[in-house]
Amino acid sequence: MPESAITTDATGYRPLLFSIAYGMTGSVGDAEDIVQDALLGLTRADQAGTTITNLKAYLTTSVTRLGINHQTSARVRRETYVGEWLPEPVVVTADRPGPAEHAELADALSMAFLVLLEALSPTERAVFMLREAFGYGYPEIADAVGKSEANCRQILTRARKRLAPSARAVDTRARKAEANELARRFFEATEGGDLDALLRLLSPDVVFHGDGGGKARALGKALTGLRRVALLLIGGLRRNRRLGITRKPATVNGRPGAVQYDADGRVAGVLELDIADGAIRAVHAVSNPDKLTHLGPVSDIGLLPQSPHRTEDPSGAA
Repeated sequence: MPESAITTDATGYRPLLFSIAYGMTGSVGDAEDIVQDALLGLTRADQAGTTITNLKAYLTTSVTRLGINHQTSARVRRETYVGEWLPEPVVVTADRPGPAEHAELADALSMAFLVLLEALSPTERAVFMLREAFGYGYPEIADAVGKSEANCRQILTRARKRLAPSARAVDTRARKAEANELARRFFEATEGGDLDALLRLLSPDVVFHGDGGGKARALGKALTGLRRVALLLIGGLRRNRRLGITRKPATVNGRPGAVQYDADGRVAGVLELDIADGAIRAVHAVSNPDKLTHLGPVSDIGLLPQSPHRTEDPSGAA
């Protein structure tokens, strides 16, 4: 295949490659780097005269193995992460569709799913994700991770057993129309301070997850309890109003959510709602500035005093 043709064909796989890389890393920037490295590797192989009979399989293997290598080192860094870890949000809004590969992110890669994958080894993560999120067959998975089909079946079985106690986080999803309507009512209730209406929308075992990375205001651990979560949400909105923070509806990792902006239009945070069984069962809030830079200028309004991202705020509002 001529170089120009193989390069053109490879470009068409970018959405899939980004989704796989993002599923392995939970990072938008790292996923983009991995995809770029895989495409550069393809160019080198083509220039060297390597015969590539199945371009999709070749690229899937490249991205998966780069993701496994990345995840091996990332696991060490996560051990010192401050507070809860959440993935970098992939955001699509009406006026910010983003790159095609982001907009077409596999629907299965919700924040709950990616957090669940953190319990797996890099190879287990790859096998589980390729099978459960992308529907790859065992022959394709075996090629991608460099294992036998029998071994991959064993790895998947082991991964499923390990994740079984938390499997509810990903095993059901609301229909899009239902989820969007619940999200609309959720934001209406929180913005109106209607505690009773909000309590009716939340699951009895709702959980609030926040990721500030030790650099922005966030809870140190997950908050549970129906009334406690509802009061936190309404109280947080009142504080945001005082600081001039507004919210814009968005699709976050394929789920309903919102992007928060300060009075100067800078990104202050992202919310994702996990909806199933007619209720909101989890709220994921990302305020770590390192995980928001791909969305535009980041606000310093909620940053902690020692954050390297913080600039002087003479008003003391933050």
